[in-house]
Amino acid sequence: MSNSTSNEEPVSSKKWFLGGFFKKDSKQDPSPPQSEMPAKAETPQDQHPKKISTLWSGLKKTKHRFLSGITTLFSGKSNVDLEVLDQLETHLITSDFGIQTTETIILGLKEKLKRKELMDMPVLMAALKKELIDILNIPNQTHPQCEPTTGPLVTLVVGVNGVGKTTTVGKLAHYFKAQNKSVLLAAGDTFRAAAVEQLKIWGERNQLPVISQGYGADSASVLYDAYESAKAKKIDVVLADTAGRLHNKENLMNELKKIKKVLSRFNEQVPQDIILVLDASIGQNSIRQAKLFHEAVGLTGLIITKLDGTAKGGIVFDLAKTIGLPIKFLGFGEGISDLKAFNSQEFIQALFEDNPLVSTIDKK
Repeated sequence: MSNSTSNEEPVSSKKWFLGGFFKKDSKQDPSPPQSEMPAKAETPQDQHPKKISTLWSGLKKTKHRFLSGITTLFSGKSNVDLEVLDQLETHLITSDFGIQTTETIILGLKEKLKRKELMDMPVLMAALKKELIDILNIPNQTHPQCEPTTGPLVTLVVGVNGVGKTTTVGKLAHYFKAQNKSVLLAAGDTFRAAAVEQLKIWGERNQLPVISQGYGADSASVLYDAYESAKAKKIDVVLADTAGRLHNKENLMNELKKIKKVLSRFNEQVPQDIILVLDASIGQNSIRQAKLFHEAVGLTGLIITKLDGTAKGGIVFDLAKTIGLPIKFLGFGEGISDLKAFNSQEFIQALFEDNPLVSTIDKK
């Protein structure tokens, strides 16, 4: 097996897709476009730490939709009753919290109402915040720690094309490098020539090595080489990009299972992380994607991208509740540092801040 790179001509005349792999939504196809544009160059300020308010500014659209609806619902009301909770239920569903997740939240609030624990609107908002925090508090929320004695931490980054997988790998590399970890990138998406070149750009930007082979090469072979190289050089973290769609007759999930099987030959615990990247803007279609990938390869966590461009941030709660996997990171833009390690308390605080009712709570 070789670590050499190859610049072969992409086969532009062929069309490839997952076919009926993902069931189409009546409004949107969950399989995004095949191409991912190379990431934009960063300015020096992208390297500087950001304030919390700036880090969560990507929630602006979601926050506006969520809070403006809450403000309208509760305007002029002082007491909490079933009608208020019914209106809140409708608002949560339209904010993409999902039907089942919303029902769980409202059921919890109705139980409190029966016990006369919801005296007024500020108390209701405090109870709502707690319900949402409980949904997001999933075990193993943080990344596994690198253990030099057991070899490198291997993370497979999976997902359909167009969600920002390759860009996310580049941002993860920046994150781990900032944690003083040595990192190696593996260009496992050999079925899309642009992905290999894009990952090389991220490697140069992060000043990190990239293991790649030619266009159309065996993905498992690339990752095998990457793991051996990382182990020999005592590198802490291997971040592997993977295909999001195949343009041959093989099934994508079978390809990912093959990669997982090959890596497990080194150690049955490798890969330690299999993280699914999801596009927040596709809303409920992301639930179907997460279920299919999790059933096939056993995910360990989620990364939700493109939150800055959508008002559908409620999907974060629906994914946490429905899939039951920790959300590792949130992506807010194309910048090298626009990947935020997920913290449920900070996320909720950012979502609720600037609301008069919440301000009343915080003063108590």
